Amino acid sequence: MTTAQLRLLLITALAIGLGACGGPGVQVGAPSPPSSPSPPGPPPLPAAPTDVVTYKNDVARTGLNPTETVLTKANVNSSSFGKLRFLATDGRVDAQPLYLSGLTVQGAKHNVVFVASENDSVYAFDADSGATLWNVSLLGAGESPMGPHGCSQITPTIGVTATPVIDRSAATNGAVYVVAASMDNGGSSHQRLHALDVTTGAELFGGPRDITATYAPPGGGTLTFDPGQYAERAALLRSGGMIYTSWTSHCDQPPYTGWVIAYDQSTLAQRGVLNVAAHGTGSTYSTAGPAIWMSGGGPAADAAGKVYVLTGNGAFDINLDAGGFPAGGDYGNSFVQITAGSGGLSVSDYFSPHDTMALSQADTDLGSGGVMLLPDLSDSGGTLRRLAVGAGKDGNIYVVDRSSMGKINPASNAIWQQLSGVLTGGIWSTPAWFNNTVYYGPAGNSMLAFPVSAARLAATPSSRTARAFTYPGSAPAVSANGTANGILWAHENSNPAVLHAYDASDLTRELYNSAQNPARDGLGAGNKFITPTIADGKVFVGTQNGVAVFGLL
Repeated sequence: MTTAQLRLLLITALAIGLGACGGPGVQVGAPSPPSSPSPPGPPPLPAAPTDVVTYKNDVARTGLNPTETVLTKANVNSSSFGKLRFLATDGRVDAQPLYLSGLTVQGAKHNVVFVASENDSVYAFDADSGATLWNVSLLGAGESPMGPHGCSQITPTIGVTATPVIDRSAATNGAVYVVAASMDNGGSSHQRLHALDVTTGAELFGGPRDITATYAPPGGGTLTFDPGQYAERAALLRSGGMIYTSWTSHCDQPPYTGWVIAYDQSTLAQRGVLNVAAHGTGSTYSTAGPAIWMSGGGPAADAAGKVYVLTGNGAFDINLDAGGFPAGGDYGNSFVQITAGSGGLSVSDYFSPHDTMALSQADTDLGSGGVMLLPDLSDSGGTLRRLAVGAGKDGNIYVVDRSSMGKINPASNAIWQQLSGVLTGGIWSTPAWFNNTVYYGPAGNSMLAFPVSAARLAATPSSRTARAFTYPGSAPAVSANGTANGILWAHENSNPAVLHAYDASDLTRELYNSAQNPARDGLGAGNKFITPTIADGKVFVGTQNGVAVFGLL
């Protein structure tokens, strides 16, 4: 008997004995006949409500929700768990849904899921009933979503692609920050940063702000940001009072470079501009400007406010200055550490593989994967290590020490750890972290669990799923109650798409998948780069026309 059923029986007994007024379903003075089954209790309530305000739950991009008390390994199965409802939108949902608990909207408290579409719409839904609380369009008068630019990567329209970010303490009620792409009736392209009141969708801080930028690279000249040449694919980051945006190309169509543009979160004033590949504007993988896309992953930030991105293939300036940095400022296939100061944004450290030029020539870029920061770990000698992990198309896992990232070494990679070839199929996703384990989902391969001991990943995975995930693999998330009831959630980009749940301590044990009851739990055709959002007993999954909501039945 569940806790909820026991609670209901106690309430019934009290009502009968004391002559109290019965609530719904409780008939005072007339208990059910002994042969009647016990009524099903409501799903348990979360012990501590959860907010999911950014991509992969936190600025380290771990994908971990450690406050999930409702969903357990015992109740996530096809008998008691499944699709509850579908939240329809006016376009594809490529951005990860975000979630606020107990938000007062229209005079009442709601658990709210925020959803953005590629038609430039933002929705606030009641996560428990599915009701639409508000819905706004981010298009200006006479505008439409941006077209796909002859590129198949984001289709059929480009509106809101990057996962937004929320600050619950901003302004009076809180703000959700969103980048939206559009075209006006004269054919001009626009990229705008919006800050929306989380309770109404109204614009805040005098927004929206048109995204424009210029940059003076080392060696002279000026670059100007062209909003039609770029897509904001990587998730937004809020760190140090700023909103960071980062930019990628349309199908490697030149010219493009590696922009990072930061805005004050309270005024939307531009606070910093950096281009990590200012001279790479050519038409081949080895000469193009490495862009930042990370398959929808977001820039990460540490406690000191330093920001980390992985760049795509393209130019790397092998002429190094006295500090070991590329003299021309071109950082192809690199972990890049960015520091914000009074002079704006600058590169403060980096790592690039010694074979970066060969990787670019083969279109085997590091930047197809996202960066994740590990919690502070002690090595075998007791020294504290602050590490970052990343992987790309070459199938290697690179682990760098954030205090000294390794720069570039022509002979070999001078980094903390490298696992070569362990991710067969390559990576188009950001990993997840739980209980000293790193989880990766390679394309065409199993989900893999790499235990971490003494600040080093195991050379081989401790467990793997029986299922191989088709391209682009999967970007996992983990729900847990502290260190207990760890469940790894993974989206399969098939037709129809499938939501999977695995025992995080043993990936050979699948708890649930939505194909077990397709009539009830079907998702429709899949999207690329989808990460499930788990909060307060529910799982939210983006689809081609809305968000599927899963939970206890």
